[in-house]
Amino acid sequence: MCRNCASFGRMEEKRPVDAAGAAALIGIAALLAFNQVVIKMTGGGFGPVFQAGLRSAIALIFLLGWMRVLGKPLAFPRAAILGGLVTGLLFTIEFMAIFTALDLTAVSRSSILFYSMPIWLALGAHVLLPGERLSGLRIAGLGLAMGGVVLALLERDAAHVSLKGDALAVFAAMCWAGLALVVRVTPLSRVSAELQLMCQLVVSAPILLVLSPVFGDLFRDPQPLHWAGLMFQAIGVVGLGFMIWFRLLATYRANGVASFSFLSPVLAVIFGWLVLGEHVGGQVWLALALVAAGIYLINRR
Repeated sequence: MCRNCASFGRMEEKRPVDAAGAAALIGIAALLAFNQVVIKMTGGGFGPVFQAGLRSAIALIFLLGWMRVLGKPLAFPRAAILGGLVTGLLFTIEFMAIFTALDLTAVSRSSILFYSMPIWLALGAHVLLPGERLSGLRIAGLGLAMGGVVLALLERDAAHVSLKGDALAVFAAMCWAGLALVVRVTPLSRVSAELQLMCQLVVSAPILLVLSPVFGDLFRDPQPLHWAGLMFQAIGVVGLGFMIWFRLLATYRANGVASFSFLSPVLAVIFGWLVLGEHVGGQVWLALALVAAGIYLINRR
């Protein structure tokens, strides 16, 4: 199996992140950062797993409509079915975990743990993708970026802390990294971004909706703001944001793509300041500098 993975990695080796890719990845990082705040706010209207299930269902409807308008084929290659099912299950578990984590603990704390994903992805890519071995420079970049995120976390109020929430956020990060690796080392990487995302939504929507009653109340007095947050997540983040992220993953090296996710928790701190009026000190700006330096080292040619 590993021999096959290595061979596939050599055939499909990706290029380093360029300026256009960096701009797109910064935009995705900002979108995902803001989404953490939206998930937390929308949780006031829906139970966490039910919210995740509704999001997948609405996003699936939007994606199918999008593909129909653009004339995208729905035919799925038989060789990629297993990879599609595995990524669908990982997607389901990932968002079951992170939505529950956000329901239990602060956005800043869950963000730093969830966006530790590049570490797990870099380690996995080091083993499975020969073209993406970790060098001393990349390891230093990962360390700098994570250090910047930790600084941002220490600046925040840690009153709302849950050991269970922390563990779920880390577990979600591992599932996210596993999903990206499965896409890269299986024939699923040759499938369009739309079909990759469709696999995950087709699998996750029914499972999350069926299991949601086990995790508590489905509705928590939803208001128009909560419905708006749900639609933003389903269409803006999942329907468009994730699809773009998969396209970037298919184009650039996994380590380079993953490294930009370190921006998301730092940006989440800034969004907390802008949207929620939370205090942000000079420590956060230092964190941003460390993250930028880490991304530079990881992507240096």
